[in-house]
Amino acid sequence: MRRDIFQAIADPTRRAILVLLTVQAMTPNAIAEHFQSTRQAVSKHLRILAECDLVRQEQRGREIYFSLEIDRMKELDKWLEQFKKIWETNFRQLDTLLVTMQRKKK
Repeated sequence: MRRDIFQAIADPTRRAILVLLTVQAMTPNAIAEHFQSTRQAVSKHLRILAECDLVRQEQRGREIYFSLEIDRMKELDKWLEQFKKIWETNFRQLDTLLVTMQRKKK
């Protein structure tokens, strides 16, 4: 089953894993050390992130390292950008309204 990227980032543990991977590639065991959950639970989170192409796996000797898939994160940021513009416009309008209201009080 192919998961949606938003399902993947909806979970706080998966978001925390993504933050960890911004610094360096890590093994599942190294990632699991940062959480109070089992290695199997972390592996499930990594599998979901990999299914959504948010992380990639690389075999190095006997170990598998996971790293952040930057291009996929850029796609997500680009999609969110449209909402940032709307929020910024609304906040500017609210600021203007508040300034106007303060001036009328004086």
